[in-house]
Formats: sequence, structure tokens, C-alpha cells
Amino acid sequence: MLNQNIDFRLEEVRGAIKCEIVRRINRFLVEVLIDGSLTIAYINNTGRLLEFMVRGRKAYCLKTYGGKTRCRLFAVDIEDNMAAIIDTKIQMRLFENAVNKGLIYWLGKCRIVKRNCRVGRSLIDYLVEQNGRLAYLEVKSAVLRDDKGYAMYPDCPTLRGRRHVMEIIEYVEKGGLGIIVFIAALPYVNAFKPNPVGDAEISKLLLKAYEAGCILKAISMHYDGYSSSFYLDSPDIPVLLQ
Repeated sequence: MLNQNIDFRLEEVRGAIKCEIVRRINRFLVEVLIDGSLTIAYINNTGRLLEFMVRGRKAYCLKTYGGKTRCRLFAVDIEDNMAAIIDTKIQMRLFENAVNKGLIYWLGKCRIVKRNCRVGRSLIDYLVEQNGRLAYLEVKSAVLRDDKGYAMYPDCPTLRGRRHVMEIIEYVEKGGLGIIVFIAALPYVNAFKPNPVGDAEISKLLLKAYEAGCILKAISMHYDGYSSSFYLDSPDIPVLLQ
């Protein structure tokens, strides 16, 4: 069995650009300072991210090509160049990387069969084959952290998130295998728990999912500005529902 705390480098980042947060313009755009010049960066995380979108906060961008902005904000510094990965596409790529390398031990022998699968009225992130059995697997980004070191989801009401969890519950209640994985994309976290302040309904639905037999798991990862690399810190941090 893989050790729970592995600090495994998943991927090196080439061309990371250090920047400084100025302000969030809207859901998809952030104003940043790069070498003293104001620049508009794209952001694909639609959460509020209030603890990150603070003037003067150190962050990291990547160049974009062919888009409306010069760069994409992908990580925000927490402490001493240890950063939260706020880019949800990167989070999912790193999750797939970890799955393909067999680093998430509790998934056993697992392969990704299909991405973006229609289940009911929703698109679920993955159809996977786990130990010879098909399962629908939904990934959720948890980049909110409380003062006790818990990674949390969500940071604001999410009708889409509720619908995803309900679809997984219905599938499991019909005899299927459903998995929800929370990516705690933050350094220095020791467990995951739902955030009732962000969305009280999600907390209730996750408890219902657990009682229905859904597998609820959380993994932790972060970006290290010193080595310019993404690390998997743990493939299995505790999930606390109450």
C-alpha cells in the first residue's frame, strides 16, 4: 500500500510567471501585476476565492496563446512559495496523472474509460473501471481552508454541484457504484469537510450520499514555487461529514 503522506512530484511546470493579485474583475478575469505592469489574467475557477483575491497576494500565471488575455492565473501563494492550485483544469489533469500512475491506492486497479459522461441531467467527470467494475466518478475542487486546517467545499451556493451529487446518489441507489473525490489543492491541510456556510444543502446531500453507499474521498496536492512543480501530498485525507 502506498504511504498516505507521499509528497510525490506529479508534474514540473515550465514557464511559470510570478505575479501579484490586484483585484478580481469578474468570474473569469483578474487584474495582476507582472514585473510592475498591470495585466489581465484569465481564471477558470468560478468560486468566490475571497481569501485569494486579495490585493498584494503573490500568485503564479502561465502564458496563453490565441486567447483574449496574455496569461492564465493557476496558483496563489499561501506561505513561503507554497501555493494553492486554483486552476480546476490543472487539478483534474493532476488527478488523472495520479490515477494513471497508480498513486491513489484506494482506487485499486483503476482506469479512466471516458470523460464527461451523461448521467441523468448532468455531465459527470469520469466513467472509470475500478477492479473490474464500472463506476461514475465526480471530482470537486476544495481550495477553501479554515483556521483549523480543513479543506472545504463549496465556498458559495452551487446548484450545479447539488445536481451532480444528486445524480450520483440516484445512480448508487439503483445499484451502481458512485465515487466523489474532493481535491484539496492546498498545502498544509489535514482533512476535508463540507462547508455549510457556502452551501448548507451540499452538506446534507453528501451525508445522504454516504448513507446511500457512495464512496467519498479526498486527496491533497499543492504547487511549490521553489521547484516550480505540482506535488501530491496525500492520496487519502480524512473526510469529515459532521
